[in-house]
Amino acid sequence: MEITEEAVIVNSSRLKSVVWNDFDRVKRGETFAAICRHCKRILSGSSTSGTSHLRNHLIRCRRRSNHDISQLLTRGKRKQTTLAITNYSYNQSAMKNEMVTVASTSFEQGAKVRNMGPGSLNFDQRRSQLDLARMIIMHGYPLGMVEDVGFKTFLQNLQPLFDFVTVNGIEADCIEIYKKEKQRVYEELDKLPGKVSLSADRWATNGGSEYLCLIAHYIDDSWELKKKILNFLSVDTSQAEDMLSELIMTSLRNWDIDRKLFSLTIDNRLTYDKIVCRIRDQLCQHRFLMCEGQLFDVRCAASTVKLLVQDVLETSREITNKVRETIQYIKGSRATQEKFDEIVQLVGINGQKWLSTDNPFQWNSTYVMLEAALEYKEAFPQLQEHDPDFSMCPSGIDFDRMRGITSILKFFHEVSNVFVGRKHVTANSYFAEICDIHLQLIEWCQKSDDFISSLALKLKSKFDEYWKKCSLIMAIAAILDPRFKMKLVEYYYPQIYGDSAPDCIDIVSNCMKALYSGHAIYSPLAAHGQNSSSETNGSVVKDRLSGFDRYLHETSVSQNTKSDLDKYLEEPLFPRSADFSILNWWKVHEPRYPVLSMMARNILGIPISKVALESLFDTGDRALDHSWGAEKSDTLQALMCSQDWMRNEVEDPKPPVFALRSDAN
Repeated sequence: MEITEEAVIVNSSRLKSVVWNDFDRVKRGETFAAICRHCKRILSGSSTSGTSHLRNHLIRCRRRSNHDISQLLTRGKRKQTTLAITNYSYNQSAMKNEMVTVASTSFEQGAKVRNMGPGSLNFDQRRSQLDLARMIIMHGYPLGMVEDVGFKTFLQNLQPLFDFVTVNGIEADCIEIYKKEKQRVYEELDKLPGKVSLSADRWATNGGSEYLCLIAHYIDDSWELKKKILNFLSVDTSQAEDMLSELIMTSLRNWDIDRKLFSLTIDNRLTYDKIVCRIRDQLCQHRFLMCEGQLFDVRCAASTVKLLVQDVLETSREITNKVRETIQYIKGSRATQEKFDEIVQLVGINGQKWLSTDNPFQWNSTYVMLEAALEYKEAFPQLQEHDPDFSMCPSGIDFDRMRGITSILKFFHEVSNVFVGRKHVTANSYFAEICDIHLQLIEWCQKSDDFISSLALKLKSKFDEYWKKCSLIMAIAAILDPRFKMKLVEYYYPQIYGDSAPDCIDIVSNCMKALYSGHAIYSPLAAHGQNSSSETNGSVVKDRLSGFDRYLHETSVSQNTKSDLDKYLEEPLFPRSADFSILNWWKVHEPRYPVLSMMARNILGIPISKVALESLFDTGDRALDHSWGAEKSDTLQALMCSQDWMRNEVEDPKPPVFALRSDAN
């Protein structure tokens, strides 16, 4: 539409829409037009055209100040009481009220913006840019998405005022978020009332790189079990053990938790023995570890079960291959499948399971395959009689051995599910399960079937190494469960050790007392002031009576005063129930058992098993997919750590997109 000099400006004071504050309405003949006062663009001003197109133009008008955009959004046909957007920031007064800043605002805080009135919302480029970085971190999106055409089109239509960022720009924002979040985690660890336990896990990328993931596990002052990734470090597989141990020690020092470390949980591999020993020796030199590091070395329970399962699968490889080839042959042609189904009906098999081949990198699928094949064992020989090309049918001996193998895999499958059956599994949950594995291995070793007994002997030899390292810490954790105390140890040990059980029970009891004494030394200090000091006018004054506190404790013990431990063990067991929460029990009873509760906080926070649910049945290391696997090591660490920290604050039901089950090695 063209406007000539003959056009006349019409008085728009009678027009009700707020958009006319930014337009001049002109008339030439019978035609009306609206001219933007900011960019001079000409649009239709006819009364039949409405004002939606004028409002949309003002939102997109680059030359117009954006301070009244929110007002426009609420005066049109699309009236709203709230705006579902997180890329708008608080105005100054709202920011003061909520005590948040653009740099530190989390997604949870951003969600609160939805409930604010639109009049107080202004577009903030920096806030939106950081929210975009947080979104990428939380959900594992590739950094390159910010330069995708589809994403740009979506964002431009959603918020035209947003200035697009580059990959380098969003990477810098992610690093900035990581540094701020890291400081928060550092302060949280520094204020912990108890010890920290560490777990170490190996990750791989599709490009062949390997990383070491270090995770801190602890129980906070609210008696909640927490874990946070501390480092995601690039490692060279050719590095010697002393280099890897120093890498871990450097991380501990950087986080200033070497002095408060309680245990290290790592995979049950012989290659890690020297690494653990070097770290333990360094910590013991500074007297950082309790009980002289006797409880420091913890091997992952779930990874130990994986090792046992791998031995089972290796021993039964020939039988498993026959079953796999048999199922592939049956499903290879429609005619063969129909013939097999006919035989199944004639034999009278009412199969409840479907025949399917397994994924060799998911051992639970192999168990499912073998279990289903046993249901159809009568049909396979019949198919061989009718089909001369079917030559891979398992023999009767194969099926007998398959039954034994399947029962072993079923047992390990059930145990593994217990390890990650709940969201937060504390250390007391493992003792009974591990004892059952021990007893089951003893039973299998006594089988008359040479195949099963010889396999069981091989498994037990490997399990015994694990039992030597970890049984003591699990027994102590079980004793700290008020439903069991010493009774669970006294129940299992005679079955496991026979006549040697009393001596083994004494070892557990003595270690329990030594550990309690180690905690009791620091209890008076905790009761009379942290670190034996008080703050006066900003200066720290040493408590000169800290030695007197120790003296009181030592003399009270010598006078046969009952300790927390004595009182706890003498009292009746707490009734067992399905909804029992051990952390809540200790939270309630902390005033009654001040020393023992300190000990419980440190012991129950130990990760006896560190394997995540999504990789429970994997036969290889955890892997990263291509979206983050190609990033620089420093950037990858920032992304992985920040994602973990942010997910702890905002629970996300969806698993991280970068975590894949490994199908290598």
